[in-house]
Amino acid sequence: MFRTRFAPSPTGYLHIGGVRTALFNWLLARQQGGQFILRIDDTDQQRNVHEALQPILDGLRWLGIDWDEGPDVGGPFGPYYQSQRSDRYKAAVERLLAGGHAYYDYSTPEELKAEREAAEREKRPFRYSRRFMATTAAERTAFESQGRQAVVRLKMPTEGTLALDDLVRGRVEFAWLSEQDHVIQRADGTCLYHLANVVDDYDFQITHVVRAEEHLSNTPRQVFMLEALGYPRPAYAHLPFVAEPGSRNKLSKRKLDKYLKNRDFAALVEHARMIAQKIGHPVDADAFNPVIVDFYQTVGYLPDAIINYMALLGWSLDDKSEHFSRQELIEKFSLARVNKAPASFDPQKLMAFEDWHFQQLPPTRKRELAMPFLEKAGLVASPPSDEESLLAEKVIAAAGDRIKMAGDILMFAYFFQPDESLEFDDKAAKKYLQAEGASQLLAKFRCRLATAESFDVTTLEETMHDFVAAETIKIGQIIHPVRVAVTGQSVGMGLFDTLAILGRDRCLRRIDRALT
Repeated sequence: MFRTRFAPSPTGYLHIGGVRTALFNWLLARQQGGQFILRIDDTDQQRNVHEALQPILDGLRWLGIDWDEGPDVGGPFGPYYQSQRSDRYKAAVERLLAGGHAYYDYSTPEELKAEREAAEREKRPFRYSRRFMATTAAERTAFESQGRQAVVRLKMPTEGTLALDDLVRGRVEFAWLSEQDHVIQRADGTCLYHLANVVDDYDFQITHVVRAEEHLSNTPRQVFMLEALGYPRPAYAHLPFVAEPGSRNKLSKRKLDKYLKNRDFAALVEHARMIAQKIGHPVDADAFNPVIVDFYQTVGYLPDAIINYMALLGWSLDDKSEHFSRQELIEKFSLARVNKAPASFDPQKLMAFEDWHFQQLPPTRKRELAMPFLEKAGLVASPPSDEESLLAEKVIAAAGDRIKMAGDILMFAYFFQPDESLEFDDKAAKKYLQAEGASQLLAKFRCRLATAESFDVTTLEETMHDFVAAETIKIGQIIHPVRVAVTGQSVGMGLFDTLAILGRDRCLRRIDRALT
């Protein structure tokens, strides 16, 4: 049975890089008819935040990355939290000690530091001398009588190499001499991540370990442990990391200030903050950061668009195919076409995928996705009336590709605001409503609108052109004041679509208010 796993630590929100790792594991499992396991690596109790786990689970579910075994699902190999599996790890430590593959070490941090500094002075690689190693009960008693406490270290080989056939990187070799005697159990008896990782992968019968390349350097110690414990070696695949926009540095949620210097990134965040503020969502850097999944869910991105884009961060089918459905990705994905080089995260490219996927949706689905944003912003009733839903559908249809994600409906909030409380942009009002002669032209055009035979797009356009000809003015002298008067803004969808959607009575009321 083909079994993969994703093992996040509950130390914060779900990171874009983590999503890519989870996605590749999920795609492989689904493609092979296998199983995808979610495991929570919470061995580091000082860094783990219990409240941070739920956003991770919610984010994966929102993206449609479901798991066959794990939290909230269960399974035959549970529990699926490392913090609940300490007995298994301690038993493995005892086996490693008994087999001579690990030892108790009673050195102090100061003594280790002294050895490192000596190695630096002598310009040689540091390797622990094992001076405070205890392999017998008598040696342990002697050290403990000095008030020392022991950690357990691996007794790593000092000769030969480890050869690994990585499914992404090909043949990789590690010299055992360069490996340290890594700690696997702290003085307080708790076990470290690397030991827990090996035990869990064996217990959960993981066949393919697909993870970020930063874990490649951990592989020798893990292979040493699993072979010492008599476990079979899983297949390994180390994925390239997701890089910053236009850079080969790793994407980090702690570098938002740096990314905001990138014009595309800054534009993405500014637009998203507008949406978030209108629905009352916090916009602080921790909770609202384009490096975490919650950011995209908050402002109305489509999960399928994110999945499509994330799949292409490091993988490609060929040199021309870009748009894939979820099922097509499952059918076509393979580790053989994963690139070794870092994949740069491009917010504009992600937006292009979002735009493409959103435009494929039928009008009713676009409306269904947009209505919750209008509700949260207090622009429609909850639940919306039929009249409000119809208005939203008209706005979405007229806006066309100006609405690229569900939250973009809030750019057209003026359609849903009461006429008497329409907000005017100060700069637009000053430039177009207070310009010389603008109010007189607006008052005259109001009369034309009031008596127009019909209030459809074609008639309104003809009415405007007839007015411009009669007044011998440029169309900009009237079209801009009318737009600001009825929308409060200087930009938007086509003016005649706007007037037709608002209807005669609402347009006249808004123009009257602008004139006063």
